Amino acid sequence: MFQAMPYDGTRSERFEAVLSQLGALMEGEPNTIANLANASALLKLSLPDTNWTGFYLFDGKELVLGPFQGLPACIRIPLGRGVCGTAAAERRTLVVGDVHAFPGHIACDAASNSEIVVPLVKGDTLYGVLDIDSPLKHRFDDEERRFLERFAAMVSEVL
Repeated sequence: MFQAMPYDGTRSERFEAVLSQLGALMEGEPNTIANLANASALLKLSLPDTNWTGFYLFDGKELVLGPFQGLPACIRIPLGRGVCGTAAAERRTLVVGDVHAFPGHIACDAASNSEIVVPLVKGDTLYGVLDIDSPLKHRFDDEERRFLERFAAMVSEVL
């Protein structure tokens, strides 16, 4: 049975503990949905001040809602549209401090004020994106971006 590790150390030590937990959760599990569901739950438990953590999966044409923690969300997002679609199309992490200032932002949850989206890429193949929203403006910093990019890379390896 999974038990969350206590987070008594520094922020970077906590991030390392989460990555270790992610590895343990996915070890030997071949099912994509199970791995993404556990990954989204782990992030929701590990990241304070977030209101949505989850995945959108690329079906060859657009992003489609995958496992997540939070309020019901938009089901389909075209590439190049909103923060998720733009990050997927450009295959780069986007950190948006104020989503209301982002051109074409798709508001699935009116409480969201900032967002980070990390593409799930293995080799040259786009599998989807990791999407995390917060009700706080400017919630995500560079250290967290690097952590979430490592998290997404680990998830991408099991897709």
